[in-house]
Amino acid sequence: MLNNKTKYLWVVVLLKSNKSIFGITLVVFLSLTACQKQAVDSDQDAYTIATTEKAASIVEVIVDPDLTLAAEPQAIVGEELASIPEVAPTELATVIEPPVLNIWQRVREGMVIEVPDIRRVKVQRDWYEKHQAYLDRVITRATPFLFLIVEEIEKRNMPMELVLLPIVESAFDPFAYSHGRASGMWQFVPGTGKRYKLKQNWWYDGRRDVIESTRAALDYLSYLYKHFNGDWLHALAAYNSGEGNVGRAIRRNKKKNKPIDFWNLKLPKETKAYVPKLLALAELLANEDSFKLKWKEVPNRQLLQKVETDGQLDIAFAAKLADLTVDELYKFNPGFNRWSTPPTGPHHLLLPIEKSENFIKRLAESEPSERVRWVRYKVKSGDSLSVIAKRHNTTPKILRSVNNLKGNMIRAGNKLMIPTASQSLSKYSLSSDSRLDARQKIQRGDNKVNYKVRSGDSFWKIARQYKVNLRKLAAWNGMAPTDPLKVNQKLVIWTKQPITSVTNQNIALNQNTRVRKINYRVRKGDSLSKISNKFSVKVGDLKRWNNKLQGKKYLQPGDRLTVYVDITRQSES
Repeated sequence: MLNNKTKYLWVVVLLKSNKSIFGITLVVFLSLTACQKQAVDSDQDAYTIATTEKAASIVEVIVDPDLTLAAEPQAIVGEELASIPEVAPTELATVIEPPVLNIWQRVREGMVIEVPDIRRVKVQRDWYEKHQAYLDRVITRATPFLFLIVEEIEKRNMPMELVLLPIVESAFDPFAYSHGRASGMWQFVPGTGKRYKLKQNWWYDGRRDVIESTRAALDYLSYLYKHFNGDWLHALAAYNSGEGNVGRAIRRNKKKNKPIDFWNLKLPKETKAYVPKLLALAELLANEDSFKLKWKEVPNRQLLQKVETDGQLDIAFAAKLADLTVDELYKFNPGFNRWSTPPTGPHHLLLPIEKSENFIKRLAESEPSERVRWVRYKVKSGDSLSVIAKRHNTTPKILRSVNNLKGNMIRAGNKLMIPTASQSLSKYSLSSDSRLDARQKIQRGDNKVNYKVRSGDSFWKIARQYKVNLRKLAAWNGMAPTDPLKVNQKLVIWTKQPITSVTNQNIALNQNTRVRKINYRVRKGDSLSKISNKFSVKVGDLKRWNNKLQGKKYLQPGDRLTVYVDITRQSES
């Protein structure tokens, strides 16, 4: 039987790998009179076994599956044994836990919200469990940002369930935009974004900035938690539908002497499903071993670093300095709308840690003229700030600012400094304009109408005119139904109805335009190019109007084609 003056400590260590679990029995000899500290190879996993202050020795143990134990150690006798102080068995040694390698384990350990065993949660849980591929895609998008979000939540001592909220809100898509005008992975509407100091301008939208929107979302959730007296379910419901809706629902139930917990409130249909979705995800994560759905591992370490740029920076040039593609840089920094960072800030970028050092060095060595390209423009007769701004993909406000102009008055011969992109705008594929262009090109119906907004137009009016769904019309154009339209703004409309009464068919038309459907018979010597020139239409439109042309190289005399002709344009030619 060993006593408190035992000369040796035998320790059994169970090693848990992040890929598999296996046991290794490791016998460790610890001499309480030893003074040496065994060296540890920093590239190997190590556990530290330390005595209390009374037993001052520390031994760091390398866990090696191939370790061969030495022969039984020799005993310490005589005065050495007598000098060992009394140490209680429970104080003798402490095993320091290995680091958490998978961030989902860290999230599990911080979850505190109780998940009730009710049908409303089970319905959502069953849906997620059947969609493994969906969750995999979401986690892939979330991976670069998860550590930053977890750190911020942990710093505020908030429930780790909140890490899962962007899955419900946007599937962790920082470019998400809803029919309710909500943007970003945390889905802020413009008003709430401004309330929580998220800048929104031509250059930049803080609602999509991962760092800023996370800060604002947690500020808002903290406020809601306090506002609803420490009830997280009420706070989450209010985050979705507004504190006014939840507050009124609580007051209604109080008047009727009904329970005021979330499950008994009369709330919008979307909100009634919103909270159960989050709780379902929390349950699936907390008890992963009990469900088929598996959470793809994400390293519990920082992947992105915030780097200061000290001024405006062309996105293409920044990508080159960081050894990234332009698309990759936009995906890490989705708040930027244009080809460069904003002139007035924020002046920072999120970059992969392994790229940051080189980027900082190269940026310091670069010339100011490389960071943003400027052109000197001489004002011509007939020019206006709006015309010049449109030509150079900027705004009159920016031209006034950089040229110290107080109004819109300019004269022929004046010289303006204009910031311009270093690459063609098509290279900035995730800028606001490029994303809109790509969205508008997606085929969503039989006939495409390129529509130019006129004074007095609204989404409701246009949708009614073309007999299309209001929300779909807005979505085709990257907008919400309540977003304001501007005169001359270009929209696309997809309709299945014959375009015989269309006032705007793939061409810039005025209010007197008339489009007629023509059945054209192909003649000898005809080609698509020749026919398109004849009727002032595009070859692409001819192909779209006539599905039989798909994959066909040549026209044959006698073939019949459908052509939608702007008769006002024909009369002008």
